[in-house]
Amino acid sequence: MSRELIKEKFTCVSCPRGCKLSVFKEESGEITVTGNLCKGGELYAMQEIKDPRRNISSTVIIEGGVLPSLPVKTSSPIPKALIFDVMKEINTVKTQAPKKMGDVIIENVLNTGIDIVASRTCRKAEQR
Repeated sequence: MSRELIKEKFTCVSCPRGCKLSVFKEESGEITVTGNLCKGGELYAMQEIKDPRRNISSTVIIEGGVLPSLPVKTSSPIPKALIFDVMKEINTVKTQAPKKMGDVIIENVLNTGIDIVASRTCRKAEQR
């Protein structure tokens, strides 16, 4: 029985163990995962093969705030192929203080259904 190696020796991040996973396509067409010590590893490997996604953390300029920039992040993981395009969108944004953690900074970025949200509260700078 033959099997085709799809991806070899990548590190699982679903739990602290950091298992080294390999993914194979069996002769029957079934996809199998080896190296995982928990079910989460198998699920992570399948996701990574079919639709790899990543979280993005960055900053945007915030005007009138006590900070010069506001930390932001994706509300959920985005397709890995869109990382650079999402970063281009984030880098065009300026926002106004005040902002609360969780406030939407970019709604539905690149029509993904995923928002870019503030990951810290920033209050308005005091007027002197």
